[in-house]
Amino acid sequence: MASPTHERDHTAPDRPKAVTREERKVLAGTLVGTSIEWYDFFIYAQAAGLVLAPLFLAPLAESNPGLAQVLSFATIGISFLFRPLGAIIAGHLGDRLGRKRMLVLTLILMGASTALIGVLPTYAQIGIGAPILLILLRILQGFSAGGEWGGAALMSVEHAPKNRRGYFGAYPQIGVPVGMILATATLWILTSSMSAEAFLEWGWRIPFLFSIVLIAVGYLIRRAVEESPVFADLLKRRKESSAPLGQLFRKNWRQVVLTALVFIANNAAGYLLIAFFATYAVTSLGMDRPTVLLATTLASFGWLAFTLWGGRLSDRLGRVRTFQIGYLILAVWAVPMWFLIDTANIVWYFVALFVMTIGLGLSYGPQAALYAEMFPANVRYSGVSIGYALGAILGGAFAPMIAEALLRATGMSWTIGAYIAVAAVVSLVAVSLIKEPKGIDLHA
Repeated sequence: MASPTHERDHTAPDRPKAVTREERKVLAGTLVGTSIEWYDFFIYAQAAGLVLAPLFLAPLAESNPGLAQVLSFATIGISFLFRPLGAIIAGHLGDRLGRKRMLVLTLILMGASTALIGVLPTYAQIGIGAPILLILLRILQGFSAGGEWGGAALMSVEHAPKNRRGYFGAYPQIGVPVGMILATATLWILTSSMSAEAFLEWGWRIPFLFSIVLIAVGYLIRRAVEESPVFADLLKRRKESSAPLGQLFRKNWRQVVLTALVFIANNAAGYLLIAFFATYAVTSLGMDRPTVLLATTLASFGWLAFTLWGGRLSDRLGRVRTFQIGYLILAVWAVPMWFLIDTANIVWYFVALFVMTIGLGLSYGPQAALYAEMFPANVRYSGVSIGYALGAILGGAFAPMIAEALLRATGMSWTIGAYIAVAAVVSLVAVSLIKEPKGIDLHA
């Protein structure tokens, strides 16, 4: 059984205090920045399901459209392979130079790579160079995302009062469903306002280019946020740890493994919501694309609400218990939801996704607080970032591709649910092996 290596703080008062002006800036900075980062990431994931195969894999899309779609989903997973590298570099620098600098840098890098995808020539224009350039930019997105979450999570949790870490930590978490809502709503507006031919020809570029505006807004907000007080204190008293990464893997490798395993199911199910369900409903069930995108957008509001509630709930029940509830819901619902989706009825499609977001939210809202409380301050950025990145590889990296492959191999959609249920059990066992860390002294 793994447990945090630092002691609990019994000195801080438990009574709630009003959120200060600086704390509001921190919450806004982590929420807005994370939302923009994940908008960029999710725009690609949804475009991979809707248009990228015929645009960048044209010959294969004509001869074998099913395989082209599987490979298009595979490009989502490629970027995940580079998340650990981004997590290692950003985590190391974040533990030595500060959380704020890394947050600004990763935001700019993600925005630049996303905007460049919006101006890429297609296969019809430059041939094999098109998918190669697309993959290179996708790698940059993955590198940026690997460092983004850890910094945002720590900025929020390390600024938080001891008894509200779950609530504060939920703000970078709800940036994920907010990014999902922005991405899906943008695609819904575009597909509803232009013909399918126009969207395939040029309309798909608009959401990628729109990232430039969002990045400018996020940059200004994040620049105004002060450095984490825990990191500022760490700088004053640091005497050792010239290589915090070495210490992380010597003394805290069990926590890294557990954080990765805890994230598997949530990330896998989340990426099905992000990238697979809409594509399946349109291509396999023949449902109307704009209507499906609208229903997916509305269901994502459930993800947002239950993620915020999950953070709050963890401040009362504890991080581990809240995770356990979320994963039990996800495991139980993973298979039955497909029978609702397969009715091809938009109402049941929405209900299936919305109920799933209950489990998603409760197993995501407490994550920032749980991970921050599992690591000592001087390796915390590295620990949470690397654990998160490894969990994303094992969970969501190839989830849409695995789902597509299962569907084509068996012809039965419920097998995808069985895959998610097994992942939920793995993550449930992993989180149950963690000693409840709520109330740990983050300065230790």
